[in-house]
Amino acid sequence: MPTLSRYFIKTGMLYLIAGLAMTLAMFLQPLLGWSSVLQAFYPVYLHFIFVGWVTQIIMGVAYWMFPKKSKEDPRGNPLWGWAVYVCLNVGLLLRAVGEPTMAVNPASGWGWTLTLAAALMLAAGWIFVCISWNRVKER
Repeated sequence: MPTLSRYFIKTGMLYLIAGLAMTLAMFLQPLLGWSSVLQAFYPVYLHFIFVGWVTQIIMGVAYWMFPKKSKEDPRGNPLWGWAVYVCLNVGLLLRAVGEPTMAVNPASGWGWTLTLAAALMLAAGWIFVCISWNRVKER
């Protein structure tokens, strides 16, 4: 298994654990009398589960298992794969900071984090499609 695939898959597993922990905290909130601030983390929870966990697992397995480009260059330039990994994860972490901050205090001036997070995740998606497109082919 390529190193990049291992990073995608293991990081995805960390997002799964983080997302499930956030779910537990949100469900325990009424029972423990915690502040409703935890509800601001609901969009972060969704991003952690669907982008951090599901999408990263898919990307890691696809990078590993899709047919090879060629014998000499099986997966293309690995720097593009690492660019996908970095953009996706930096975007997710910015989202994790910006989303609750903006929900609790919209005038905080942290709106740029959501814009940058969206741009980074979009870039990760486009780069992934570009490096994978030619690997999807007939036998």
